[in-house]
Amino acid sequence: MNVVMIGAGYVGLVSGACFAEFGAHVTCVDKQAERIAALKRGEIPIYEPGLDDLVARNVAGGRLHFSGNLAEAVAGADLVFIAVGTPTRRGDGHADLQYVYAAATEIAAHLSAYTVIVDKSTVPVGTAREVARLVRKANPEADFDVASNPEFLREGSAIADFLRPDRVVIGVGDCQQRCRVH
Repeated sequence: MNVVMIGAGYVGLVSGACFAEFGAHVTCVDKQAERIAALKRGEIPIYEPGLDDLVARNVAGGRLHFSGNLAEAVAGADLVFIAVGTPTRRGDGHADLQYVYAAATEIAAHLSAYTVIVDKSTVPVGTAREVARLVRKANPEADFDVASNPEFLREGSAIADFLRPDRVVIGVGDCQQRCRVH
C-alpha cells in the first residue's frame, strides 16, 4: 500500500513512520524544503521518544521517504493523509482550515487512480465534505473518497498512542453510494 502524508510535522511524521512500521510504503511530503532536507539527513525536527530510531529503521528498510514533490507522491498513492497545521484563528478561536483546503486542491490535480483522501488534521465536522467539494471542483474526473481520521497523539507517547490506540475514529459520508472495501 502506498501512503502519502501531506505535512511532515508532528502528526504527519509520527503517523508516517508508524504506517511504515506496519509495512506500508510511505512518503511524507512537506513544502518546507529545509525540513525535508533535514529528514533526509536523518535529523528529526521534533522531539518524540523513539521517533529517531523508528524513522531510521523504516528509511533503511525502504518503506519511508521524504519529498517536496507532491505531484510525484500523490500520483501513485492509495491513501493520501492531510496532516497539515490548523492554527486557531485570531478573534474567534476556530480552526483555520486554509492549509487543509489548499492541500485538498493541490492533491486533486495529481490524482490518477482511485484514492482515499483522509483528513488527519484536527478539523471541525463538515470539513471532509468541503475537501470533497474542492477536489471535485479542481478535478471533476477524479476517482476518490474522503474520510476523516482525527489524531489522538499525545506528545511524549505519540508512537505508543498510534501503534496501540485506545480508540480509532473514522468517519465517511455517502457510504451507501460510493464506499469501496479494500
